[in-house]
Amino acid sequence: MPTPAELTAYVRTMIPVLAAMEVEVVEADRTTVAARLPIDINRNHFGSAYAGSLFTVAEVLGGLYASTSLVLEGAVPLVKRLEIDFRRPANTDVVARARLTEDEISRILAETEEHGKSNFQLETEVTDEAGTVVATTLGHYQMRRF
Repeated sequence: MPTPAELTAYVRTMIPVLAAMEVEVVEADRTTVAARLPIDINRNHFGSAYAGSLFTVAEVLGGLYASTSLVLEGAVPLVKRLEIDFRRPANTDVVARARLTEDEISRILAETEEHGKSNFQLETEVTDEAGTVVATTLGHYQMRRF
């Protein structure tokens, strides 16, 4: 399994805007993935985190699972829809974190093996440095063979 630093380098290469945003993968294991977004380069005209940056750091988490637990030759997780609730302004760096259970991982992999695809949902919390939830997302993804 790749380290967070290796995943950071990989996603910054695959999605160049993540390098410009200085997104950093800070946790990556079978069930949990997390990425940090620095406030300094991602501020809006009010001085808080730009909404599009918050959306992006939450959305990219679904793809990280392709390197941790949703590893299946010729298949990748794709986002179909993402709903975001902005709860509070983020005035510090933030961390977006998502979790999948082992049972959900097994279901997704088995369905993809059998049918070539599997739908799943991913809930993400985005928290500031004080641990305050500044945004939540509900992502609708599909693991799909190509």
